Amino acid sequence: MINIAIIGAGPYGLSIAACLRKNGVPFRIFGRPMDSWKSHMPKGMLLKSDGFASNLHDPDSEFTLKRFCADRNIAYGDTGIPVRLDTFTDYGLAFRERMVGELSDKQLASLEKIAGGFQLRFDDGETVQARRVILAVGVTHFGQIPATLAHLPQGYVSHSFQHHDLEPLRGRSVVVIGGGSSATDLAGLLHQAGVDVQLVARPTELKFHGKPEIGKRRSLLHRLRHPKSGLGPGLRNRFFANWPGVFYYLPKNVRLEFVRTILGPSGGWFARDMVIGKVPLLLGCSIERAEVQDGKAILHLRAKDGSRRDISADHIIAATGYKPDLDRLAFLSEEIRSSLKTLDRAPVLSPSFESSLPGLYFAGVAAANSFGPLMRFAYGAKFAANTITRALVKASARESVPLASRQMAASEQ
Repeated sequence: MINIAIIGAGPYGLSIAACLRKNGVPFRIFGRPMDSWKSHMPKGMLLKSDGFASNLHDPDSEFTLKRFCADRNIAYGDTGIPVRLDTFTDYGLAFRERMVGELSDKQLASLEKIAGGFQLRFDDGETVQARRVILAVGVTHFGQIPATLAHLPQGYVSHSFQHHDLEPLRGRSVVVIGGGSSATDLAGLLHQAGVDVQLVARPTELKFHGKPEIGKRRSLLHRLRHPKSGLGPGLRNRFFANWPGVFYYLPKNVRLEFVRTILGPSGGWFARDMVIGKVPLLLGCSIERAEVQDGKAILHLRAKDGSRRDISADHIIAATGYKPDLDRLAFLSEEIRSSLKTLDRAPVLSPSFESSLPGLYFAGVAAANSFGPLMRFAYGAKFAANTITRALVKASARESVPLASRQMAASEQ
């Protein structure tokens, strides 16, 4: 039985592994490195997060994105220069090689509770037993498709995470549903690829981040009222970025409301020019129903003023975000699923990210209801990695004392 198994090799899983390795805590890590980014985000995408907020975490901050870009002669700015998807993916892969080491590139098929820990079975047939398991599985398990679209036959509707390569959509008509960064990025990139694309969203106006004002001197008052943070400027964002441990102790209804509403749908500042004036927009519209007629997906829309219109397309892409739901983690055994305490379908966690089932930890977006919207961004990997590592170092120290005592007693006999 191994000590710790980390499931997931994205920013959270790799950061946790780097911290455990630095502290001499034994573990194994499983997963396709940077898979959500490498295989499920559209080619050509730019990250909404600033460069300084896109680091994976190692305890000595030895291998930052800035360092990686300098080594590769890639243009970089803490702010003002968007981070390209391929740059971030390559950085994550280089981080894995340098800071994590050995990784088992395989997918978890089932997780069961056994005496003293857990049994993990992988897609290649390997079975592993572990005392503790850290699930850092990313967002792709939790993609939401609205109920008004979910019934459409396969081939007519998909989620945005299914479109890394946009070339298969060339020559087809596509409707993108959503008003956030996934929707605006995808619609803009589809337009650039020559795809006949429209965007439908419920808000009457699309929101975009403001373009950073590089080199502009800010007054002391402005810096105090609008401090920078890894989640954007402003006192509120500074709180969510810097004090997730305080967020944890807010009343649960307050936490849920913040997670639902804070840092809501908005595109990166660079996406505005990719979409506005280029992609046809149907804003303030909701989908009443959808159907397939004569080989086309038909959307019946209702505007906020009560008017109705129908549009058709070869394919519908739901860029409608991600919502943690333990029922979507098909690898969890029924025993584990039924024993976990949940809040709005996400796991209830301790201050150290441990679930109600001792030894099972959750990191990343699944921890957002406990630690806030920070957990939806790579910037949260530092807090998660440091917090989980501290807890596991203490646990290892406690466990080593009885072991040493048993060994001493045995030697005396």
